[in-house]
Amino acid sequence: MKARLIKFGEIEIDGEVYENDVVIDRGKVKPRKKKASKPYRERYGHTPLSADEPIPWDCERLIVGTGVYGRLPIMDAVYEQAAARGVQLEVCHTEEACALLSQVKRKEKVNAILHVTC
Repeated sequence: MKARLIKFGEIEIDGEVYENDVVIDRGKVKPRKKKASKPYRERYGHTPLSADEPIPWDCERLIVGTGVYGRLPIMDAVYEQAAARGVQLEVCHTEEACALLSQVKRKEKVNAILHVTC
């Protein structure tokens, strides 16, 4: 899967441009459904990634791109669930997350959540 951050608010995955956060689950790209995390927005100053969202846990590695400037908050429960499920959680700026995704071999079980703005 080839991914790259085009600019603030735009990401390209396998030739298709997305202007919203995305979830990559077993090779399929879907919009991130963050409604369940919105109640935490005031506490974090931004809608965080929470364990209340549908996180694609069916993988060995979960790459989380935290945005252009790395400002997507990730709640502790996400780290705890990853550890409990035996999923290696890799958190980095979205540009680096795209580079990591582009290096994934087809047989690897890797999913991702990519934040495209801040």
